Amino acid sequence: MLFARRRRFFKRIGLPFLVIALLLFLVIFVLLPLAFRFSVTLQRSILFLTFITYPKGLDLTQPASIGLYATRNFYITVKDHNADEDGVRIGVWHVLPKNAVRRFKRELHVEEAYEQEEQQAGQLQREQSKSTVEQANSNNNNKQLEQVAPALRNEFPVILPENEQIFYERLLRIPGGTVVLYLHGNTATRGSGHRSEVYKLLRHLNYHVFSFDYRGYADSDPVAPTEDGVVRDALMVFEYIANLTTNPIYIWGHSLGTGVATHMCANLAALKGRAPRGVILESPFTNIRDEIRLHPFSRPFRRLPWFDFTISEPMYSNRLRFESDKHIDEFPQPIMIVHSEDDVVVPFHLGYRLYRIALNKRSHAWGPVEFHRFERRHGYGHKYLCRAPEMPGLVQHFVESYRDAIY
Repeated sequence: MLFARRRRFFKRIGLPFLVIALLLFLVIFVLLPLAFRFSVTLQRSILFLTFITYPKGLDLTQPASIGLYATRNFYITVKDHNADEDGVRIGVWHVLPKNAVRRFKRELHVEEAYEQEEQQAGQLQREQSKSTVEQANSNNNNKQLEQVAPALRNEFPVILPENEQIFYERLLRIPGGTVVLYLHGNTATRGSGHRSEVYKLLRHLNYHVFSFDYRGYADSDPVAPTEDGVVRDALMVFEYIANLTTNPIYIWGHSLGTGVATHMCANLAALKGRAPRGVILESPFTNIRDEIRLHPFSRPFRRLPWFDFTISEPMYSNRLRFESDKHIDEFPQPIMIVHSEDDVVVPFHLGYRLYRIALNKRSHAWGPVEFHRFERRHGYGHKYLCRAPEMPGLVQHFVESYRDAIY
């Protein structure tokens, strides 16, 4: 009798349950992919994730609020074409190098923040950074800074909003310096935590650091990003720097920013104008088609027979490609690739595959390509390679090896 009751119960709920399950399957695994296929807006939203912002409440006009004192916030207008009257405004940070901050901390009103950071730095960090910073301090830039410091102090007794731009650009022009243009990945802003850690690492190596938010991100104009659009944003910031200084410029791309970096460098090579001295690719992928298939978000969908038809092919058709495997043999500058084995966002083997492609496709007369593997036991994941003790040394060796090389 108990068995009969159970059978009647399952008969009553079985059919409705099956119908609900089928409806859910149709909605999640058929209708959503189809909607994705026919909606460019949805494709851009999922790729760029501009709606994800953190930390909440961050005022990007005040970089000092996240420990980036002596950092200028400003805006550049990007013209998409010659007839574009308004253009797209993007937010930019210029982080001064430590050797400049040390000499002008009084004029910059950052004495307390500078000394506090020095005190908070642990003994291990001081020992790790001592050799690299001291080596960096031996370059010509420090001699030039010493020579111009008295005149600059007379001209800029106090750094105010009215003279801030002139002062920062004057420091950027001093010979012997190094500039790094950082291209961030998707999600969040130029002020998110792991990115500020990279800026501080580079600052301690006495490099000027520029970082910006692509269109559609943060306080940049709310224009829907495209691959061509974000590459154009990066080109405009590079052009701004190149017009101000003859010092070598390096590109550092992370995650999606590696796709921006290789595409941008390919465009610069085609224009036959000024180019960066080297490119650092952190956690790179080969192309969006490969990356989206292996991304954790695609796990429920990747085995569907119609995955390529509804997901990857439409993005390719709509020029959302970020084909680093294609662009990496279109510019001759040296490349350093760094990747962690425990990266679950961009799998390690995609970065290594890009390295092998570069070795096979690039001319032997071009700049070298080097690859640095970080073992999974360290737990750096997708975002925290900047915490590796050896990273400052790797970056400095790469920069100093090619700062005078022209390819």
